Amino acid sequence: MGIREILERIPEYAGVLCAGAVIDLLVGDPQGWWHPVRSIGWLISFLEKWLRKGFPKTERGELAAGGILAVLVPAVSVFCAWVVLSAAGWIHPKLKLAVMAVMCGQLLAARSLKDESMKVCRALKMRDVEGARYAVSMIVGRDTKPLSEEGITKAAIETVAENASDGVIAPMMWMFLFGPLGGFFYKAVNTMDSMVGYKNERYLYFGRAAAKLDDVVNWIPARFCALCFVAAAWILPGYDGKGAWKIWRRDRRCHKSPNSAQGESACAGALGLRLAGDAWYFGKLVKKPFIGEETRHAQAEDIIRVNRLMMTAAFLALVAGVGGMLWIRGFMAGF
Repeated sequence: MGIREILERIPEYAGVLCAGAVIDLLVGDPQGWWHPVRSIGWLISFLEKWLRKGFPKTERGELAAGGILAVLVPAVSVFCAWVVLSAAGWIHPKLKLAVMAVMCGQLLAARSLKDESMKVCRALKMRDVEGARYAVSMIVGRDTKPLSEEGITKAAIETVAENASDGVIAPMMWMFLFGPLGGFFYKAVNTMDSMVGYKNERYLYFGRAAAKLDDVVNWIPARFCALCFVAAAWILPGYDGKGAWKIWRRDRRCHKSPNSAQGESACAGALGLRLAGDAWYFGKLVKKPFIGEETRHAQAEDIIRVNRLMMTAAFLALVAGVGGMLWIRGFMAGF
């Protein structure tokens, strides 16, 4: 796809992305419904088993197998989405637009992030600590048994803050440029990283290519997400825009990943909380730096506040992205 073709499709992509954002807000990800990420996850598991059988269990062998995985999963995901869109377009152009909008809605996760984190909030407000611990265990990768009530609250806040980029703004940016196919490419890479991008004995070499690719595709979106959080904190009453900017500038590198602390640091500053720090994974304590300043203790109400911040940041990203792409199209049309 050339630059001219991308520019010509910007209005189409902007339209279906806006429609997809509305679908995500209204429908979300109902349990039991088919979701493309589940199919991508199945593909990753299948290819991992197949590749591990075909390559030697050595450092070079696992690096090669992981590299092939990092190529095949996005390629197959994009190809399958292209087949579906081509078939819909063959039936009727308007059907293709409708399918594109549904795809965009499925690739965004703002409603899902809000719904799952609010389960934690409701349990905490009912003083059901065990229920809150179970709810947060569904959305975090750490051990939740050692968490106090405040730790559970912070874990939910951190999940929303960190996943606002991966689940909302990053796929949105890829769809600005390449429509649903860009979204499927991004989700394939991001899902690979979440499944095999670990620095443990099993995935240290096999998952390295997937982890590095995820760092690359998220580099710009993660920083754009942080700036949207800062802007949202300035706009919304009761949030600290100055603190969001200050903590983002100071703590955005307080993570092994070059991207993970970007949005989280901006959220910590906006809410006036200290997030991150040491956490337990599979029974092992992992030392991590803190993000933000503890001006007060986290409360269940802060889960509502971080969701409001996330939704506002997502709206700002959508408006800025659509407006920016339409401006670029108009500007380039003069050449």
